[in-house]
Amino acid sequence: MSAVVNLLQIAQLRGGYSDVDIIHGIDLAVAPGEIVTIAGTNGAGKSTVVKALLGLLPRVSGTVLLNGRDITRLSAEDRFDAGLAYVPQVANVFPSLTVRENLLVVRGVPNVRRRMDEVLVDFPALVERLPQSAGDLSGGERQQLAFARALMPSPRIMVLDEPTAALAPSLVGKVFDMVRKLPASGVAVLMVEQRARQALQISHQGYILDQGRCVLQGQAQALLGDERMAQLYLGNH
Repeated sequence: MSAVVNLLQIAQLRGGYSDVDIIHGIDLAVAPGEIVTIAGTNGAGKSTVVKALLGLLPRVSGTVLLNGRDITRLSAEDRFDAGLAYVPQVANVFPSLTVRENLLVVRGVPNVRRRMDEVLVDFPALVERLPQSAGDLSGGERQQLAFARALMPSPRIMVLDEPTAALAPSLVGKVFDMVRKLPASGVAVLMVEQRARQALQISHQGYILDQGRCVLQGQAQALLGDERMAQLYLGNH
C-alpha cells in the first residue's frame, strides 16, 4: 500500500525581518482533506509561518512543497496560481465593491460567472446580497464573502489567519461550521486561530508554537486531552 502524499509539506522553515529570525525550523504537513490548526500564545510566530508559506516574508529559508511541487522560490501570486488560497484576518474583501464584483474580480478563474454560481450554492445568504456593497455587510456575511472569494479559483488548500477575530461570539460557531465543511468540497485547511480549543475541536491535526518553535504536534483530540499543554498554550476560550 502506497504512503499518503501530503498536500502541503513544510520543512525547516525559518526566517524573519532584517537579521532577526522569528520562526526557527518549523516542520508542518497537511494531508488531503485535513483541517490543521496552528495554535500558541501571542507572539509565538503563528502569523509569521503563514507569511513565509505565502511568500510574504522578506527573508526565509527551508522548503515548501505543494502537492509535491517545490514552491519555495515562487512569488505569492504564483503560489496562489499553484493552488493556495488565503483569507487574511483583516482586509479580506473590497468594501467599496458589490458582493458580485468581489467574486468576479478574482484573477485566473475561467468561466468566472459559472464558477460564482457554483460557489454560491454553499453561501445562499450571499445571493440576495449580490448587488449590495460589501462594506455594508454584517460581520458574518463579510466572512462568508471572504471564504467565497477564496474558493473562486478552486484552490487545493485554504490558509486562514484567525478567521473568528473581531467577530461577535454568536458568529464564531458559524465561521467554524464553514471551515468544517471545506474538506468535503475538496479543499484542505491550514488555520491560525486564537480560539485554539474550538479550532482543534474541528481539526485533524494541531501544531503548538512557542517563541517561533514547534513545541508540540499531533492529533487534535490528543492535544486537547493534554491538560498540561492546554494550560500552557491553549488559553481559556
